[in-house]
Amino acid sequence: MSKAADSQVEATAVIRAFFDEPTNTVSYLVADPATGSAAVIDPVLDYDHNGGAVDTRSVNAILKAAADEGWRIEWALETHAHADHLSGAPYIKAKTGAKIGIGEHIRDVQKIFRPIFNATDLKTDGSDFDHLFTEGEIFKIGSLDVEVLFTPGHTPADVSYKIDDAVFVGDTLFMPDYGTARADFPGGDAHQLYRSIRRLLALPPETRLFMCHDYKAPGRDFYAWETNVAAERTANVHVHEGISEAEFVAMREARDRTLSAPRLLLPSIQVNIRAGRFPPAQANGVRYLTIPVRIADEAAKSL
Repeated sequence: MSKAADSQVEATAVIRAFFDEPTNTVSYLVADPATGSAAVIDPVLDYDHNGGAVDTRSVNAILKAAADEGWRIEWALETHAHADHLSGAPYIKAKTGAKIGIGEHIRDVQKIFRPIFNATDLKTDGSDFDHLFTEGEIFKIGSLDVEVLFTPGHTPADVSYKIDDAVFVGDTLFMPDYGTARADFPGGDAHQLYRSIRRLLALPPETRLFMCHDYKAPGRDFYAWETNVAAERTANVHVHEGISEAEFVAMREARDRTLSAPRLLLPSIQVNIRAGRFPPAQANGVRYLTIPVRIADEAAKSL
């Protein structure tokens, strides 16, 4: 079940957070109550990996919340091509007419993963998405200005969305007691991640930061997803003030070598680089997700 929490951005934007515990993902409904315009950031499509079944209960909870308030969802915004959940953006688009937006460097991610999945149907020009945001671009949610910040490192295409004193940071940062995102996926770069984080932490100390994930840091028995620049500067366990780029990169690369692949990595990536759509149906009318198999040389002789 999704949980919701409300907060205010200078009495202008309303932010409602929806936490999906199976994927530890936070999706956000952001609205301008003055105009009724709204956007959803990083929506989750519910996916049962064991049975290959999909449903839309998490997205429906967001759609219901917007409908209850009389808000019109005009954007489904992705901070990046996620590796831990499938995107619910196409469902939101189908139900509301919202445009799906992501950073322009999704093209780089598509080029990386197209050959990995032999995704011959996939264009690598980003055209599956309705809009590709550029660094510094400003667009509207009603009367609200949204600024796009290019924050690569976790992937080559990560962006953050800044609305007044709130920034939705995707997987760049986690809560101060949990640290930072991994940078070992294809195209990831710990040096870039450090610089992106420093860019975010150069914002005014009162700037609120909204996480895309939380996993309950050791010693904390509740989920949390909102903090601020001041707290991250002083208390982030990976990148607080005084940590140099070299120190961070050494830590991040060593830590990443110990991490397992996310459970939904393979289905998530091949769906999300297509703006949340599944691969085309085959002749029997069924859609299939691809699992690349790497077989060691010795085993390959007998398989």
